[in-house]
Amino acid sequence: MHQYVKFLVRTKFQQLIFNTIDIHENKSILLLANHFSFWDGLILHCVNDKLFKKNFYFMVNEDTAYKLHYLQYGGAFSINKSSRKMIESLDYAAKLLNQPGNLVLLFPQGKLFSNFVEDVRFEKGVLRVMKKAAGKFQLVFAATFIQFYKHRKQSINVYLKSESADYHDKSIAELKEAYQRHYDAAKKSQTEVEL
Repeated sequence: MHQYVKFLVRTKFQQLIFNTIDIHENKSILLLANHFSFWDGLILHCVNDKLFKKNFYFMVNEDTAYKLHYLQYGGAFSINKSSRKMIESLDYAAKLLNQPGNLVLLFPQGKLFSNFVEDVRFEKGVLRVMKKAAGKFQLVFAATFIQFYKHRKQSINVYLKSESADYHDKSIAELKEAYQRHYDAAKKSQTEVEL
C-alpha cells in the first residue's frame, strides 16, 4: 500500500513541496490538517514518508472506510460520529499516540470543506484525544493547498508548523484559534508564490 500511495501522488501531481520542522524522536506526532479532498491523507502519507518517518495512521468516517476498505492497509481507522463507538475511536487514536514511533493524522473539521475556506471549523473530539495522550505527542499543524500554476498537473504545497504546547489543558476555541493563525499565514504564503 505504501508504494502504491507514493505512486499515485507522484503520477497525479506535478510536485509535492513542504517545509521541514524539528521532530522530537521520543514523541509520537499528532498531525492536525485541513480536509478538502480524497487526496489529503495520501499527500500527508507521502510527507510522513519523507520527513516524519513514523508509522502512519489516520481517522476516516465510517462510511468512507466501508466504501474504500483498502484504506485500512494504509493506516486508516474509522469513526462514526452518530454512534457511541465514537469514543472508542477517539480513545484508539490516543492509544496510538502513546507509542513514539506513531503518527496520527486527524482532520478536526470532521468533513470536507473547500481548499480555500476562510474559517476552519473544529469538532470537539480532537480535544479528547489530546487529553488522553497528554505529554506523549508532538503537535504539528498542516495546511495543504493545491494549484495548477503553469503546469498541466497540480502542485501541492504543505505548510507545517510544530506547536510548543500540546493544548491538552486548553479549550477547543484556543486550539482552533492557534490552527487558524497557521492556516491564515499558510494561505497568505500560498497566494504569494512566484512562478
